[in-house]
Amino acid sequence: MSRRLPPLNSLKAFEAAARNLSFTKAADELFVTQAAVSHQIKTLEEHLGLKLFLRRNRSLLLTEEGQAYFLDIKEIFTQLVDATEKLLARGAKGSVAVSLTPSFAIQWLVPRLQAFNELHPDIDIRIKAQDLDENSLTDDVDVAIYYGRGHWSGVQSHKLHTEYLVPLCSPLLLNGHKPLAEPVDLQHHTLLHDMTRKPWKSWFKTLGVNNTRVNQGPIFSHSSMVLQAAVHGQGIALVNSVLAKPEIDAGRLVIPFNHHLESKNAFYLVLRESQAELGKIVAFKEWMLSMVEKEQIEAGFND
Repeated sequence: MSRRLPPLNSLKAFEAAARNLSFTKAADELFVTQAAVSHQIKTLEEHLGLKLFLRRNRSLLLTEEGQAYFLDIKEIFTQLVDATEKLLARGAKGSVAVSLTPSFAIQWLVPRLQAFNELHPDIDIRIKAQDLDENSLTDDVDVAIYYGRGHWSGVQSHKLHTEYLVPLCSPLLLNGHKPLAEPVDLQHHTLLHDMTRKPWKSWFKTLGVNNTRVNQGPIFSHSSMVLQAAVHGQGIALVNSVLAKPEIDAGRLVIPFNHHLESKNAFYLVLRESQAELGKIVAFKEWMLSMVEKEQIEAGFND
């Protein structure tokens, strides 16, 4: 024997209308029109073969059958709400697996994890550092950090910050025997490159400065390596301002010139649409976005 379940949308409309004794209030609650609620009630009455409401002097009343049905339905809806809240509460605990590049993990996330742990002691962060930043939202990963322009299908992405590339060097190099007073002085120094020489070329182009040494200097596969080379005085780096923040705050690196280069790419927090409302995912997302916004404003790089 098949189960005669009524249309669920009609049940929602009936529960709201019976609880409020008003089609208008039910419509407002469900974000639909009064006509839609009326149609759903009519559909339910036809399905049951019973009259559920009576209109009397501009008021709405439940029939005897409608009153009995509402009392049973109300308990079911209460249980559904409780079950959902219980599930979300469970989702607010556990672990969050984060996939990101080694440089972003070392320079940004790891130094800030204590702040997250203090806010959310019931959530453990599992870090999976790997070079491939895109397509790293695999089955064993909850959220990922992608680098690009934010155009990825099938996922929800949140821009962490606008990327600014800033020149950086050791304080000893800044005031050494070949001081760095203005950009033209870079012709006397080694330029350090992160993956490619294009950023330095673009930086000089925006200044209208010709530097013949831009095609020279070591190239590193990770931003963290470029930063360490700069810390050890091996040359001048042009690196993401956010990734460089720990070294700048510690005084190991300084910015010799105020001119910075805004990139078309940026870091994005990426997650699955299906997990967007999960408690622990929401907690990590909101913490990360607020942390980035606060730091970018303090650094003077806010949009």
